[in-house]
Amino acid sequence: MDHDYRPGPRRIDLRRRSIMAGEAAAAEAEVEAALAMPEDRETAAFFDVDNTIMQGASIFHLAKGLYKRKFFTTRDIAGAAWKQAYFRIAGVEDPEHVAEARDGALSFIAGHSVAELEELSDEIFDEAMAHRIWPGTRALAQLHLDRGQRVWLVTAAPVEIANIIAKRLGLTGAMGTVAESVDGIYTGKLVGEMLHGPAKAEAIKALAAREGLDLSRCSAYSDSSNDLPMLSLVGDAVAINPDSKLREHAQANGWQIRDYRTGRKAARVGFAAAAGAGALAGAVAAASTVRRSFRS
Repeated sequence: MDHDYRPGPRRIDLRRRSIMAGEAAAAEAEVEAALAMPEDRETAAFFDVDNTIMQGASIFHLAKGLYKRKFFTTRDIAGAAWKQAYFRIAGVEDPEHVAEARDGALSFIAGHSVAELEELSDEIFDEAMAHRIWPGTRALAQLHLDRGQRVWLVTAAPVEIANIIAKRLGLTGAMGTVAESVDGIYTGKLVGEMLHGPAKAEAIKALAAREGLDLSRCSAYSDSSNDLPMLSLVGDAVAINPDSKLREHAQANGWQIRDYRTGRKAARVGFAAAAGAGALAGAVAAASTVRRSFRS
């Protein structure tokens, strides 16, 4: 029996959206890249953010901070946090779920200005994220900078908060999920997909093509097996605080593994998976908190 293995319309659409998301993220990084002329123009490093650069999920800390500032409602934060956390942890490829996550991921910012979100993101970084930066990963990023290489963050979080983190850490720039805006006002839609999984790889390829990077000489760092497309692009892939699947893949392929969690927790059976689930726990905690606030 003959089988037709050509990709269906849904898979083609996901591929197209991933490319759109990657190209949009790379375009956002262009301004930051132009700020400094690196000594080594062909080599760069790419760092995931959540549980790689910082402890926990940046989208959760951002959402919690925005909620405290009455940026959106109880229902908004519960729905958006759940979709982001589930998408990140499960790595689900079902087209219907991906579409739902995409359409709801940043809908709560519709009608707000880009300038407002950037200003609040700056405040929220100081309030909830600065003390969560992993010193070990920060030192790795600085080593690349000291070698005259550029360093970009690559994250599914909104590019606005990604840019703040990169700026505060003295990095070259960031690529993150790009929300559509018209005349400086968010529409509530995404440009392509969230910058997740394959979309991160597309962003790096687009940036590498424009900047003349030799990916075989570049490095990438992540905690999640969802980032295998990104990690597999470069010559030097490093697993940071890895989940169980990434740890297994790294060991099988001779990749470096660095774990900056406490020895007691890192040694616990199943902790790698639990670390990835931190985003989900945070989302549940947030939903519980705002529900209590709503009742009182």
